[in-house]
Amino acid sequence: MPKILLDENIPKRLKFRLLEVEPDVFTVRDMDWLSVKNGKLLALAVENRFDIFVTTDKNIPFQHNISQIDLAFIVLNVSNLKYEFIQPLLPQIFMLIPNAAKGQVYSLHV
Repeated sequence: MPKILLDENIPKRLKFRLLEVEPDVFTVRDMDWLSVKNGKLLALAVENRFDIFVTTDKNIPFQHNISQIDLAFIVLNVSNLKYEFIQPLLPQIFMLIPNAAKGQVYSLHV
């Protein structure tokens, strides 16, 4: 089962929804990594054996050499960070999690 890290801007409600089907879901806050910059954050995620990083940062593929990072990236393209705007993406997220390949970026839209 994949170990999932949710970026600090992801609503906490998403964590609890994912926990219904995935036992290893953590937020950046849970890990006490708030305000850690992306490069260091991704390194910490790899060190701590996370498999998937969920974010709303659409620029992440342009800021890092994703193919060299041992994580799968799920980028949620939403117009608002409230849970109600992310909730419609849940079916896509649930289908993607078991098959997400490390070194890949998956951009999800409603």
